[in-house]
Amino acid sequence: MKRISFNEDWQVRSKVNPFAELSGNAVPYKPVTLPHDAMIGQNRIDSRVEEGAAGAYFRGGVFEYRKIFFVPESYRGKRIFFEFEGVYRDATVHLNGDYAGQRPYGYSNFFIDADRYLRFGQDNEIRVDARAHQDSRWYTGAGIYRDCWLLIGGLIRIGAQGVRVTTPDIDTEQAVVEVATTVVNDSLAIRTPQLVTEIRDAAKSVVAADTTTITVLPGESATARQRFYIHSPSLWSPYSPSLYTAEVALTDADAKTDSESVPFGVRSLRLDPGHGLRINGETVKLRGACLHHDNGPLGAATFARAEERRVRLLKDAGFNAIRMSHHPMSKAMLDACDRLGVLVIDEMFDMWTSSKSGFDYSLSFPEWWERDIEAMVAKDVNHPSVVLYSIGNEIPEVGSAVGAVWGRKLAEKVRSLDDTRYVTNAVNNMLAVFSELNAMRQQVAEGAGINTAMADVGAMMNSIAASSVVTGRTAESYALLDVAGMNYSEGRYAMDSDLFPNRIIAGTESFSVHIDEIWRLVNQYSHVIGDFAWTGWDYLGEVGLGRPQYSTPDSSQPSHVAPFPYLLAGCGDIDITGYRRPASYYREIVFGLSAQPYIAVQRPQHHGKIFVGSPWAWSNTISSWTWPGFEGAPIIVEVYSDADEVELLVNGCSVGRKPVGADHRFRAQFETVYEPGELLTISYRGGVEAGREVVRSAAGPVQLRVEADRQVITARHGDLAYITLVLADADGTIYTSADRPVRVKASGDGTLLGFGSADPSTTEGFGATERRTYDGRALAVLRPSRPGHIRLHASAPDCEPVEVVITVES
Repeated sequence: MKRISFNEDWQVRSKVNPFAELSGNAVPYKPVTLPHDAMIGQNRIDSRVEEGAAGAYFRGGVFEYRKIFFVPESYRGKRIFFEFEGVYRDATVHLNGDYAGQRPYGYSNFFIDADRYLRFGQDNEIRVDARAHQDSRWYTGAGIYRDCWLLIGGLIRIGAQGVRVTTPDIDTEQAVVEVATTVVNDSLAIRTPQLVTEIRDAAKSVVAADTTTITVLPGESATARQRFYIHSPSLWSPYSPSLYTAEVALTDADAKTDSESVPFGVRSLRLDPGHGLRINGETVKLRGACLHHDNGPLGAATFARAEERRVRLLKDAGFNAIRMSHHPMSKAMLDACDRLGVLVIDEMFDMWTSSKSGFDYSLSFPEWWERDIEAMVAKDVNHPSVVLYSIGNEIPEVGSAVGAVWGRKLAEKVRSLDDTRYVTNAVNNMLAVFSELNAMRQQVAEGAGINTAMADVGAMMNSIAASSVVTGRTAESYALLDVAGMNYSEGRYAMDSDLFPNRIIAGTESFSVHIDEIWRLVNQYSHVIGDFAWTGWDYLGEVGLGRPQYSTPDSSQPSHVAPFPYLLAGCGDIDITGYRRPASYYREIVFGLSAQPYIAVQRPQHHGKIFVGSPWAWSNTISSWTWPGFEGAPIIVEVYSDADEVELLVNGCSVGRKPVGADHRFRAQFETVYEPGELLTISYRGGVEAGREVVRSAAGPVQLRVEADRQVITARHGDLAYITLVLADADGTIYTSADRPVRVKASGDGTLLGFGSADPSTTEGFGATERRTYDGRALAVLRPSRPGHIRLHASAPDCEPVEVVITVES
């Protein structure tokens, strides 16, 4: 079918009832271009209720989108659909005032059969209502936050998502490729068109082709299966993400009536306890990142470039896999994972029949779960990056017999749609035995001491996960899966190799502070195929989960919820602007991907305080040696390395040597006195220097600097320019302690889409043109409107203004 972007010329407002409309009291519409997050521009509310903290204290509500569009007379007699890649949430679609369809789940791709409601040769109106209110445990955004498409086809056509490519037989000499194409006949006559299919490699050369005839009865559909043989195939893997394309043309009465082009990869999957997960015969351990769907300063709005940028930066940081948490991944991110070679666990639900929030999807689950699974599999099936489907996350029911029945229904539904991947479920073992939790917590407390048990939530979760109660209560729910997904349960890894010798495990969620211990277990046990950190990228909502906290006279326990104006969870390896935090470099060293040492400095204003952050919280560090006002004050420096020893030097004077490496959790800690200048660490293996890292103090006048991620972008669908603004000295060293407001102005052939920093607690909005830097950094995002040039002008107090010009090509 012909696919036309339907993102332009929409309007949005808060929902009003028709009586308010008649009385003239309706809220006016404002123009928007999709994708659009209606929540990110709302005022945040100073509320301490848990529901507000989950959504970053943004106001929810009901939002009404509409668009007036002309339908030419030439469309009469054709089949017309609207495709929505995601509307959050409870979407209801009306065409010319008539109900046309709905979708309760906020993450499902869905279609609206439109031609019966349209007026040809006239203007038409489409209206979409969406609601977001106390229905999630994180920031969801609201509205039509993913792309919208107009699909136009003939009565005889290739069905929407009607081309499926599989590779049932692969070796180094040859790959068998099967292309199954569904043809729909909405005419009143028997039709017998031809399908011409070509397989093209990355260079666009045809490597296989076939033509077949398919007869389709009126009002029905039929599927044609064509087999192709690719000699010496280029296999897709995380190390070499080679892609092919299946180009399918439908010809009827000697004229092409429809066509589809589907990228795919040739790769094989195998799974067993002895070798773990094998891709093309090679064992791959999943170095995984959990990832929410918001794009930081853009809110929930999903742009192809934003998704690709996140995937690329995560891979550059050492991850080779992403678990989308806890909802189906966007098409744009799947495309990026295919191109860049990142493996995917795509996840279906955060709840089944038991609610976690006041008005969540559990209210719709019994009626809609099958259709939503069908939508996810149809979206994912041609993507080689997808290796596992997850049917849920931390579902309370899995510890019961009825919960196991539900799990089996979901798993078998997935397998009926796609038996080429594996099925998992991210189980929180503590939550699975919630009904017995109080008694079990008391047992753990008596064994470890009540203060220890209450202070270390992670230890308690792990201890409960390893209990015999969990072993019995979860046995059936794990047995129905291909891979037992376990959240915060590494205590089961060793024991399950004996108790359940056929069980294969993935650590679907883990604490970053434990990654060294967890990764040792992943490497030690073949039946454990990988680990997924909570979380790879910081996100909006669940505010303060990973923030640094310190003991006070009133409390020595961490709080998992921060008050307004906290905005971020604060627990990502990478912050919301795309900047890597110390935990990210530590993880890269633990993974064995970096031999260079890394320096992280604890903020000196907290020296001497007792750190009591949650197990999601990393130490309060930053890679900086610029601390004006703390000259001569004590300061703690952390050094991460896989070497035998590290030495720390301040301005050439040695502070000392300390052991490091795996036996010392890959870190050494030094206490010294802050002196501006140079901080140097040298790592040693066998007494020989193995690497060095230096951090210098910023000096001289503060300069505002601006840098674009790319100087040339395109006006095509979904592209963006990311502009980093930093406060630095003449040598480019960041002034992490000289934060100030930065004002930006975009002009030319594009607009400012979002502007923000990684400040975890702020009242500033992402739609403002002035934002204060955080640790010397801010980020502006530009959206092109047409070919030409976009100019961004930036200024800050006591700094020379700067400009950057981005070229926009067609």
